[in-house]
This record gives sequence, C-alpha cells and structure tokens, in this order.
Amino acid sequence: MSSERVASVQGDCDDAFARVKKEFQAFLDSDEELGASITVNIDGRNVLDLWGGHCDESRNVPWKKDTITNVWSTTKAVTNFAALMLMDRGQLDPFAKVATYWPEFAANGKQDIEVRHLLSHTSGLAGWEAPFTTEDMFNLRTSTDMLAVQKPWWEPGTASGYHAHTQGHLVGELFVAEEIAGPLAADFQIGAKESDWIRIADIVPPPPLDFDFTALPADSVMAKTFSAPPANAAAANTPGWRKAELGALNGHSNARGVARMLSAVSLGGEVDGVRLLSQKTIDLIFKEQSNGVDLVIGTPVRFGIGYALPLQETAPFLPADAQRICFWGGWGGSLIIMDLERRMTIAYMMNKMGTGTMGSSRGDAYVRAIYASLAAL
Repeated sequence: MSSERVASVQGDCDDAFARVKKEFQAFLDSDEELGASITVNIDGRNVLDLWGGHCDESRNVPWKKDTITNVWSTTKAVTNFAALMLMDRGQLDPFAKVATYWPEFAANGKQDIEVRHLLSHTSGLAGWEAPFTTEDMFNLRTSTDMLAVQKPWWEPGTASGYHAHTQGHLVGELFVAEEIAGPLAADFQIGAKESDWIRIADIVPPPPLDFDFTALPADSVMAKTFSAPPANAAAANTPGWRKAELGALNGHSNARGVARMLSAVSLGGEVDGVRLLSQKTIDLIFKEQSNGVDLVIGTPVRFGIGYALPLQETAPFLPADAQRICFWGGWGGSLIIMDLERRMTIAYMMNKMGTGTMGSSRGDAYVRAIYASLAAL
C-alpha cells in the first residue's frame, strides 16, 4: 500500500486530549471514517486541531490541513449566526413579523409569522409543495418566491418541523463572507469558488434509509419535506450544487473554519478582538421556542432561537446537566457545539456520511471523549 493510502491522524493536540486523537485514528483504521477534521477551541485557543484520512472513496487523495467539504446543515448554524448579528445591530427584530421585512411573505395566512419562527423551524414552511427538484433550489429567486406565497403546513409557532432545505432561503445567507468569515479569516463559503474545488473532499452518501416515505399519508409534513426535493446526497459533488448559494445546505468548510466562527458564541461574542455579538443577543439563543417531537425529524427536539438546546433524547453525548450549550449538525454527522459554561467550541466535519440526521456514532464517540478528557483534568 502506498504511503498516501495510509490514513494517519495529522495536526496538533494537547496531551490532555490524546484519547480523542486515539478514537479518531481507530475510526480511520476500521474504515468507518474516510476523511475528517476535528477542532476543539477553549478560551480562544485550539487545544485540538486534527485532520486525517482521504478525500475520495478510492483513497488516493489524502485529507490535508486545508481540505474542505460540504457540511450540510451545519451551514444553518452559520446562516443563523449571521441573523443574530443583524439582531445585535438592531437591523432585525426576532419578535417582528417577517412581512415587516418581506411584504410578499404575508400571503396565504403567513402575516403573523415572526422572525424567530424561521430561526426555530416553527414557521410551518418545512419544504416546498411538490413537484420540486434539487435543481429547483439552485434558482434562489424562484424558489424563495414560491415560499413567499405558500401556505404553512401547520399552525406556525405550535410545533417544530425541521426546515431541512428551506431555512437558508427563508433566512438568507445574509453577509456571511463579508462580515463573519472575512474578518475572522475563517475558511468557510456558502457554495464554493471553482478555484477551491480541487481541495474539496467528495461526499460519500449514507446507506439508503430503511424507511418508506410513500407509506406515510400524503399530507404528512415528514413525507412532503423529504419528497420535494427528495434527499440526494450525491448532488453535493456536482458543479450545480457547488455554484449555488444554499444557506441551509451547501456551506463548504472544515472543523477549524466552523469552530473559528462559532466560537464567538462560546466566548461571549468576541474572537481575537473582533466583536460579533453582545451577551444580550447570545442570551436570545436560549429562549426556548419549541420542545417536543419534531414533525419532520420524528424525534424530540428542543429549539432555541437559531440552534438546538440540550435534550438527552436527542443529544445524549452532551453532559446531562448541560444548561448553556447550544448546537446543531448536518445530515450524515457533521457537528458544531458551543458550550458557554466551559467557553468551549467543538466542531467535527467529515465526508463519509452516517445514517443519522443529527450526529452519528463517530461524532458521538468524539464528543464523549472530549468531555471525558475535560473531566480528567
């Protein structure tokens, strides 16, 4: 076997977190992990910044320090962070009607939907009315106009229904490049410049879901969300996907890039002297908006404004006594956790997708190892 095909963990790691590196290497050795990166930032310092594995299934291209990949719904964590920045500047009110900023949105009984409902997946707009394809999403103007005139699928504010594809269109990517990634020199893009395609790790789709959506009632929110458009992981490797700007789905980054931006939440709003949020706005995240079985995911989820909040049924890898932690992840396993109590940010991005919609067995193992390492200090 060539040296390029030997999957060894690279990067830096404080001795106290050696067990995380060992866990990562074990997953690479077993081929359960193909390529990935993991970053842990505490008090503004990366105590762990690891990467390893390969960018392709044939294991010919090594995952390098600057490798990026499609991070799926971890993109939402950044898009919603941009919305929080607008709130912090007084340009967006989370309790204002969406129609205040977007008059056309009031159509079809949506006049009372508030900004916070979009950020907590409770607006009733979890998907598009069929027929609707993955490629239809790429035309932002047309697909967003469709949401503006669409009728909610349930009474807004009464329950969450994960806005898997639509949240980016509803919230918008706003000013991620100019106001967040740029000032922090964070390696993150919504979509990806063609000049960067050479360093993108291909997405390896997960095993097919052992679930028949056609068996659900035609008016099922879950069935409607995942049928228009149908889930299509392979689309992430296409030029059309990479050229699009999908604020819910096609952020391209690695663990270091995502942790760099979202550590602002864990660190009280400031990263290396760059102030992005006030404490008052960070506190908004923890105002619970829903707590119950999500109509799309089908499992209990507790949403604040912009992020999920700890719930043992959903995130058993988080400390049972967690209070000031918020998080989200992407289809197949990517994960971002902001732990304000410990001033810690955990990011995990990978290219081989697991079967989970929130986290994976690998992410679960890494996070548990990180918290065990902290407890041993």
